[in-house]
Amino acid sequence: MAAAPHPREKTGAHKQEDHAPMRLRTACPAPPRTWTVELRPYPDGLALVCRQCPHSYRRIAPVSARSAALAHLARHARGDLRPPHLRICQCRERGCRWHPRHRGCNGPIRLLLASEHGGRIWRLADTCTACAAATAQAALVPDTALVPSPPTATPRRRRRPKGPDEKTRVRDMLSYLAATLPDNNPPSARLLALQCALRADATLHVRLPRGVLRSLRLDAPEPWCDLERANWLHIAAPRTTREITARLLDTALLGQAPARPDRRRAADWAMRVGRSPRTEGNGPLEQLAATYLAAYADPSGEGRKEHDQMARAIGLSTAQLMLLLDQLRASGLLTAWWSCPDSEDLYWMLRSADGPQAAGEAQGSRTS
Repeated sequence: MAAAPHPREKTGAHKQEDHAPMRLRTACPAPPRTWTVELRPYPDGLALVCRQCPHSYRRIAPVSARSAALAHLARHARGDLRPPHLRICQCRERGCRWHPRHRGCNGPIRLLLASEHGGRIWRLADTCTACAAATAQAALVPDTALVPSPPTATPRRRRRPKGPDEKTRVRDMLSYLAATLPDNNPPSARLLALQCALRADATLHVRLPRGVLRSLRLDAPEPWCDLERANWLHIAAPRTTREITARLLDTALLGQAPARPDRRRAADWAMRVGRSPRTEGNGPLEQLAATYLAAYADPSGEGRKEHDQMARAIGLSTAQLMLLLDQLRASGLLTAWWSCPDSEDLYWMLRSADGPQAAGEAQGSRTS
């Protein structure tokens, strides 16, 4: 009669289980931070199709197509917030097929908003600074646009970080508005959109006093009507003698950080540089151009930007931009400006507050 196994002695089947190899569970790679929506023609309107959302196919009105596409992309980005060290250039992952060839990926990773095929396709993706600069019809989304809103009630008051300075904030917002506003929006509407985007509260409502509008030479209904036709804002209350209240429809501007006073300081900085003594008395076009030139200039007053990007941000053609730069030099805002025909880059030198800059005077007004 076979003896029963000792309680501490395991059978053969149990021995096989003990010596079975362990299976290591590898972490699944995180989904790429790139999202694309397409606006397809549909009877009596358009249809918004997202390549990342299953069964996403909804009809929208043509007047709200741009806003609906941007809002859908913003929801994707807010749902996938990651620290900077976990973000990679999605353009490089796809062989840099979104732009012409350049020297390679370089610089910090930012969110880039790009449009293709005349605005029928919109893409939001993590892109390095070098690839972003080489991508046409695109703009960097401000780092402050997708940060979750702070809680409404906190147990104790905490000091909020200041984040980017006024100049950086204005520069990022100019780049964002250049990509999101329709091309036919005039400079007055773009200058108004810059002030509204920086002064909006957490519910995307903005109140602009009449004094601010008069200083910007925007105390007229035309810029507001242009932005309403573009479905970018809606006047929420009747115009009064003291202020105008509007609600912004671009939900990608929600949750701007840090605090609202920091953004208001950026709006005030844009007003000051746009209404310098050398541009005082000029219209919205000259003020918007002066703000752009100051935002993209280094501390020494020298700036560089591509022709087409600056023209699109101001709302002009390239030929009109050249004439405007000549006018700004004649008015004394610029010491010099010149262009490089090989790289299509535009260079300029701002005149300092205490007098002409010798380096800029030596360059002359224009060189080919």
